[in-house]
Amino acid sequence: MILKTDHLILRYANVQDAKFILDLINSPEFIQNIGDRKVHNLADSEQYILNRMVAGYNKWGFGSYIVESQETQIPMGLCGLVQREGLELPDIGFAFLRPYWHKGYALESSLAVLQYAKEKLNLHRVLGITKLDNQPSIRLLEKLGLKFEKIVPGVSEPNRLFSIDL
Repeated sequence: MILKTDHLILRYANVQDAKFILDLINSPEFIQNIGDRKVHNLADSEQYILNRMVAGYNKWGFGSYIVESQETQIPMGLCGLVQREGLELPDIGFAFLRPYWHKGYALESSLAVLQYAKEKLNLHRVLGITKLDNQPSIRLLEKLGLKFEKIVPGVSEPNRLFSIDL
């Protein structure tokens, strides 16, 4: 376990999360707003967890964490920090399965991640990136206190870049 909030547990991903990760990253909303990760079966998902998520924890000391309910221990989404190529600072990211939208889980987990970034990782600034028209993510970044900085190039289209001083 990395973090515990009033309702949530944030923890490292492992290969036992392959089914959940497969479902999440193949959801239409994930593909539309974040991108197609080309993960099509459980074996691909296990490799994604090992090569992207666990590798990030080992390289950077942070990454995307599984967000689950304290009450049920059921994974609901991901939230964490990612060090992206081309960015000098890590950015906060979040993605939840649709049944867990509009319940405050993304806000609660993101606030905990920002506090963790400041207090445990000693980060002084964090970025946030969204597609130009991803209004729910834009609203959440603004609610977290991130401010719009500029439009930046993305893999397939421009993105909005936000930042916050911690």
